Amino acid sequence: MPLILVENPSAGVTLVRINRPEVRNALNLELRAELAGLFQKLSRSADVRCVVLTGNEKAFAAGADVKEMAGAGAIEMMSRGTHNLLRPIADFPKPLIAAVNGFALGGGCELAMHADIIIAGENAKFGLPEVKLGVMPGGGGTQRLLRAAGKFKTMSMVLTGQLISAQAADKIGLVSEVVPDAQVMSKALELAQHIAELSPLAVALIKEAVLAGQNASLESALALERKSLQLLFASEDQKEGMAAFLEKRKPLFKGK
Repeated sequence: MPLILVENPSAGVTLVRINRPEVRNALNLELRAELAGLFQKLSRSADVRCVVLTGNEKAFAAGADVKEMAGAGAIEMMSRGTHNLLRPIADFPKPLIAAVNGFALGGGCELAMHADIIIAGENAKFGLPEVKLGVMPGGGGTQRLLRAAGKFKTMSMVLTGQLISAQAADKIGLVSEVVPDAQVMSKALELAQHIAELSPLAVALIKEAVLAGQNASLESALALERKSLQLLFASEDQKEGMAAFLEKRKPLFKGK
């Protein structure tokens, strides 16, 4: 059985589905490596303009595969280089939407936080419960959550390991939107299709400016924003977008 299912539901949109339902989509090393390779491939494809990452109705991903880690030593954990397998997703230059139903825990929650937009079902659960296993988050959980939710909400979650509801996640800024469970996929795909019809050049530079700017000084971030805007005026997409606006028609963006 394949660990990842890939579909192309509409032009420019790729749907990536984690497929280990027997273990609630737990992230073992083989799955992580396949995801890394897939995202490297998708980043190079001009046909891909937006990606939706999901699991199934019971779990987005219920964490790392504990069986793989239970007997490991420190040197073995270091040599696995698991953080390097997240790099192609962290550096993915195109919009990434996480569609979350069920559990997004531990490594699954960390994986969802690599997305640019998170659409959560009303019964989804989020958490970083590693402390209950005598360890701590190691895939960016403490730092990505800190930047999304702030110190006090982060401390509450990582020090207790308690799970939070989709509604609570929405309140602390961990998700973009909460919808009925049955509408998670349709909402994510609708949003992905909308983004896919926009200028891929503008979209890529917007993502770059937001991600780079969050860790930069305001002055540096504003400079990046200005230069990115100015650069877009060298594109055919800018000419097409503004011409379409003036002519009151829908633009056709080609990514040039």
